[in-house]
Amino acid sequence: MSKIYHHPVQIYYEDTDHSGVVYHPNFLKYFERAREHVIDSDKLATLWQEKGLGFAVYKANLTFQDGVEFAEICDVRTSYQFEGKYKTLWRQELWRPNASKPAVIGDIEMVCLDKQKRLQPIPDEILAPLTAG
Repeated sequence: MSKIYHHPVQIYYEDTDHSGVVYHPNFLKYFERAREHVIDSDKLATLWQEKGLGFAVYKANLTFQDGVEFAEICDVRTSYQFEGKYKTLWRQELWRPNASKPAVIGDIEMVCLDKQKRLQPIPDEILAPLTAG
């Protein structure tokens, strides 16, 4: 796995359910935002606009270990590795303040696709900075 990247997440009231904890699908949003910061949203937009290439979640496995509550500022810790020329594996953990273990662990597999949803090799302009870092 690569180095660990940190991304802060503010938990808003709208993120929670009737019990005051984060509604489980919202963790996928937090993880998506953190991955976008690792790769760089400008690079992703340019890749889509100029080459018609993007990334899609192929598989997601989430493990919930603790509830996350309204008003907390949490830390999404992200690392990744490449598996072949088409796929990246992401390990993402959401940590509550002062916690001894992650509240949620996400193992996400991403693939590179063109606009026709055909598998494509991860382009160099994405691959090179991520493998150098």
